[in-house]
Amino acid sequence: MRRLSIVAVALVTALLVATPALAVDEVNTKRLRNAVTVGGILSHERVFQRIANQNGGTRASGTPGYDASADYVAGRLRAAGYTVTEQEFTFPFYQELSPAVLEQVSPTPTPYVTGTFDFSGTGDVTGGVVPTNDVVIPPTPAPSSTSGCEAGDFTPAPANEPAVALIQRGTCTFEDKANNAIAAGYDAVIIFNEGNPGREDLFIGTLGNPFDIPVVGLSFADGAALVAQLQAGQTVTMHVATETEIDPTRTTRNIIADSPTGNADQVVVVGAHLDSVIAGPGINDNGSGSSTILEIAEEMAELGIRNRQQVRFAFWGAEELNLLGSEHYVNTLSDDDLGKIVANLNFDMLGSPNYVRFVYDGDGSDTPTAGPPGSAQIEALFNDYFASQGLATEPTAFDGRSDYGPFIAVGIPAGGLFSGAEGEKTVEEATIYGGTAGAPYDPCYHQACDTTNNLSTKALNELGDGAAHAVMTLARTRTGFFEDGSLRARAAVSAKRQSFSSQAAA
Repeated sequence: MRRLSIVAVALVTALLVATPALAVDEVNTKRLRNAVTVGGILSHERVFQRIANQNGGTRASGTPGYDASADYVAGRLRAAGYTVTEQEFTFPFYQELSPAVLEQVSPTPTPYVTGTFDFSGTGDVTGGVVPTNDVVIPPTPAPSSTSGCEAGDFTPAPANEPAVALIQRGTCTFEDKANNAIAAGYDAVIIFNEGNPGREDLFIGTLGNPFDIPVVGLSFADGAALVAQLQAGQTVTMHVATETEIDPTRTTRNIIADSPTGNADQVVVVGAHLDSVIAGPGINDNGSGSSTILEIAEEMAELGIRNRQQVRFAFWGAEELNLLGSEHYVNTLSDDDLGKIVANLNFDMLGSPNYVRFVYDGDGSDTPTAGPPGSAQIEALFNDYFASQGLATEPTAFDGRSDYGPFIAVGIPAGGLFSGAEGEKTVEEATIYGGTAGAPYDPCYHQACDTTNNLSTKALNELGDGAAHAVMTLARTRTGFFEDGSLRARAAVSAKRQSFSSQAAA
């Protein structure tokens, strides 16, 4: 799962309001759920682990580890009878070459635990620290801080001497914050966490695009202590050093596999990102989602399930670098091909050790943003299934952090499952789901320890069955999401499809 939350999903999502949830046809999915096993999922996870072991501990896009992962997935899908397309695209590759350095030089020499933001430039800066004028300490309920989101948040950097901007996480993208700091004349940037629950520890995000200056992270406690020093009138000098590699034209690929059966004019895209972060093998994030949909694809073929809708299994590249693979896929579809996609199911992290059964909040009843029309029905499909198994679920927001983003931006219904990332499990969640309150859902999120030892087989079993149920139901349903029984949601595609807009608003 990508580090940076997109603050605003595309305008079309805000304009489209989900229709009242109409249940899709009930489909008996038991034989597929029985065939999709934890053992089958783990068989793919072990291959991904071995690939990472043989390639410097990573499967990140643009590395040999990703290429080997893509070759493995494509080969398995071809052998199962799918029509496989390998969609290449270029992207800005980034990796950290040496650990970041952040230390207070004066008045109190102090080393800090830090990390380099993705797409930070290489640099070695020693200069005075200047906070934005709108930090919020202590934090108010999230999002509490708009620090660095406006040019006026910065005191202009001193002329002719290095300066370091201190910015609080919150509201806008890290890219916007860093760009505003550069425009104000700063030579390096420190971004400290916001301070709300789940946003207290050191957090390292992505800038989205290459930068020329060093950008590093800091925990809320350390950032707040620095702010207190500065507000007390002390002059604080900081040393910031980073070493990175950025290649703006590295090549990677999506793996797209179409089922041999089903109406090619009604396509259900089932997606998971295949890449890891540079720092680790990505066995939960997102080997768990990739392995699960690969297992579902193979078992559907083995069982000879005849789909009414074509199922397109998609393994996205460069998700960790700002959803680049899924964005490239959606942006390169013709209007007609885009109009054939009736739904997107997204599975990004299904095996978190301290998991919760999160379902994307398609109707927007519990979170700020609803998905396009049809998303409410996908949410209900998951919730009804888990309820039938006596299992609770929790809503999670369409916050732009995974590959559903480009689909909902053009009005395609979306939904999926998520077992939790860096956020902390609440006491209430621990009561319902077990596990440890106050601990991260995934303690190895975006780290080298995200290995095959970082998986809950119970989560894989429950969420794997939920994923299989949803895929087969949408593949086999006769009707669909809308009042006329249509599976097509084409309002965002072209003016020719205005009839859907009228129907959805009725």
